[in-house]
Amino acid sequence: MTYSNPGCLGNYDFDNIALYARRRFIEGCTTIDLLRHATSTREKEEIALVAMMDIDESTVHQLQLTCPHAEKCQIINCRNLIKEMIENNLDD
Repeated sequence: MTYSNPGCLGNYDFDNIALYARRRFIEGCTTIDLLRHATSTREKEEIALVAMMDIDESTVHQLQLTCPHAEKCQIINCRNLIKEMIENNLDD
């Protein structure tokens, strides 16, 4: 099931993103390993969203997006949702 994020113009599958976040932060896989196993551009973009969790929030606010949705996307919305999903996953 795709977790809906109304602010996400990329319409990413946040269930996949949660899986990548679990692999990255709970199982300890590196971002590079996750990217090596990605089979599509969309998967790489979703992994990149997870990788942004390693960046402090003030830096994220300064990022210049180059994705197709850069002019309208609120990148911090995706980051906050991923953060919440990771925290909820840890509680399970």
